[in-house]
Amino acid sequence: MAKPLVILTGPTAVGKTKTSISLAKAIGGEIISADSMQVYREMNIGSAKIRPEEMEDVPHYLVDVLDPDEEFHVVRFQQMAKAAMEQIYQNGHIPIVVGGTGFYIQALLYDIDFTENNSETAYRTELESMAKAKGNAFLHQMLAEVDAQAATDIHENNVKRVIRALEFYHQTGKKISEHNQEERQKKSPYQSAYFVLNDERTNLYKRIDLRVDQMMEEGLVDEVKALKEKGYTKDMVSMQGLGYKEILDYLDGSCSLEDAVYTLKRDTRHFAKRQLTWFRRERDVIWIDKQAYQYDEARIQGAILAELKQRKMIES
Repeated sequence: MAKPLVILTGPTAVGKTKTSISLAKAIGGEIISADSMQVYREMNIGSAKIRPEEMEDVPHYLVDVLDPDEEFHVVRFQQMAKAAMEQIYQNGHIPIVVGGTGFYIQALLYDIDFTENNSETAYRTELESMAKAKGNAFLHQMLAEVDAQAATDIHENNVKRVIRALEFYHQTGKKISEHNQEERQKKSPYQSAYFVLNDERTNLYKRIDLRVDQMMEEGLVDEVKALKEKGYTKDMVSMQGLGYKEILDYLDGSCSLEDAVYTLKRDTRHFAKRQLTWFRRERDVIWIDKQAYQYDEARIQGAILAELKQRKMIES
């Protein structure tokens, strides 16, 4: 029988942390973070990282395990998450993948093959030079011309993924969007349940604005300043994260603090919108709309447990 895998995702600031802890305690679960920022040490406030006291003794994996100058991408996530799952199964528990990075979740759930042809680095180097000389938008336009869907899916500032998509097309003559679509059609090797926690848009946006205000009060500027003083720069993947690049711009003198906060709130709202677009495209997703349960955590958990029982993933 396929091993169980529970996924609890949703847009940023929707309240995944609280729901995930109560779920883990109810089903004997251990949590794997599918968050591209919480993996980094010293990046606590801007990543809205779960605090040790909030974990309530539930084991967490892929939180606070890399330094900010280390690369973290989908292939590394997949490898680390699989290792964590093996440990959780050995412990006799159920892995619960929690976080908002849909691409990471998809890669793990469907065991997507990211075998890369690394033999040719000349083209990659050429693209990297082009990005520096002509800017991200130029490279993104190159992608749009050969793979319009990939250009829609990948933000122009995500240069690494833009380059990977161009490289894939260059090497294979095939669009990476089509390759990803084929991989997405694969059947998951796990007995899974994929929950998306959601909220009414205006309420979600209020939560995002409030969260940013809290980050500022908790000392986000000092956190970014300390990282900068340690030599972490904006060309690192970690420092391109929401909350870090905006404050770096302020510290570099390219905008006011008020403008940085405004940009952070706006871009976080845009990010939440893109996350929801991604989840709507996924298969076999169970939407948990918080307003339908009057924001009652016990009722939300009851709905999740009922679904897991129906799928025979936990005992009735």
